Amino acid sequence: MLRYQQGDARAYEELLGRHYRPVFRYLIRSVRDRDVAEDLLQDVFMRVIRGAKAYRETAKFTTWLYTIAKNTLIDAARKQRFRNHQSLDQPLRNDSEGGATRVDFVRDERPEGKADRRLADRQFTETLQDALDRMNPQQREVFVLREFQHLSFSEIAAVVETSENTVKSRMRYALTFLRTELSEFAEAQT
Repeated sequence: MLRYQQGDARAYEELLGRHYRPVFRYLIRSVRDRDVAEDLLQDVFMRVIRGAKAYRETAKFTTWLYTIAKNTLIDAARKQRFRNHQSLDQPLRNDSEGGATRVDFVRDERPEGKADRRLADRQFTETLQDALDRMNPQQREVFVLREFQHLSFSEIAAVVETSENTVKSRMRYALTFLRTELSEFAEAQT
């Protein structure tokens, strides 16, 4: 980033190459929509360009970058409150039995024989995502940054602007919550 601040355009390409996919994974886990995540990713890196002059090496670049990503998600969530659209992952029916989504009706071209595993993987993914959706937002944010983005507790503390002990506490509560929520799924698989 320091090289980019000094006018080295290739340094920005290096930053983009190094951080594009991890930030995208963070965003898609947060919004659960590839197109929205791609738009947000562009916003994040545009903010990096616009904020390059203000960047100071007081923390790791990744901490600064994920702070920008988090703030971009917050801004998008504020804007989203005023929009109303249906997700392809949203259940078609509102009752408790209506688990089918629009995506379920897309033809699967994969070879047969792995259907049971795909079903179990999908059921686990849905169970995990449902649990994450019900989780306290502050705990979910810490969990995603730690488990999916592999940030250290100190980096997460800087991103969410709280103490490292608070981050560790939120992580502990998140893990306890997930353990409880996923225990029923685990018992059904045995």
